[in-house]
Amino acid sequence: MARAYIFKRFERFWHWAQAALIIAMLLTGFEVHGSYRLFGWGRAAGLHTSVAWALIGLWLFAIFWHFTTGEWRQYLPTTDKLGAVLRYYLTGIFSDEPHPFRVTRLSKHNPAQRLAYLLVKVIINPLIWVSGLLYLYYNELGATGTVIASGLGLGAIALVHTAAAFLMLAFLIGHVYLATTGHTPLARVRAMITGWEQLADEPEPETRKIPAQGVST
Repeated sequence: MARAYIFKRFERFWHWAQAALIIAMLLTGFEVHGSYRLFGWGRAAGLHTSVAWALIGLWLFAIFWHFTTGEWRQYLPTTDKLGAVLRYYLTGIFSDEPHPFRVTRLSKHNPAQRLAYLLVKVIINPLIWVSGLLYLYYNELGATGTVIASGLGLGAIALVHTAAAFLMLAFLIGHVYLATTGHTPLARVRAMITGWEQLADEPEPETRKIPAQGVST
């Protein structure tokens, strides 16, 4: 198999740091919600807030990096080969069909991935951060007479925040599952560690033997 250097150093750092921070937020957030006891409520609440600010800082820097390097174009949605990719994930993957999308440095994410990342960036992330900040500063906003804070109850804000957390958890589970669907279960994980992606070889084109022509004298 051929290899190509696909994922840059910052992309790999951003990916794994974001994953660690999101998992930490889920662990502490669900404990604050009362789902289980791991750190203790007070410590979990403090960790949740600290990790949230760290993730906000990471995302702001990542947004800056993506726009200054032009890598933001990797996330533009497209319908090119979308139907083929969806059919592959629904049926083809179980019959060992080849993936219809080939990774390159200029096109790192297939159409289904681009739509999933768009969903995260324009729906799940804003829901998490807006509801989280409203919850964190609810008393301060209420004291200033802010319309948003006074028009929403704390329970409703917490419900939206929890729903967004479940959406993020669902995305994380799907992301981990699809990460194991390369030509080996750890191939894509390895690519996100080293930056090098193993590319499937192109099928050899069929050649037709042309009979030698006689030479007339």
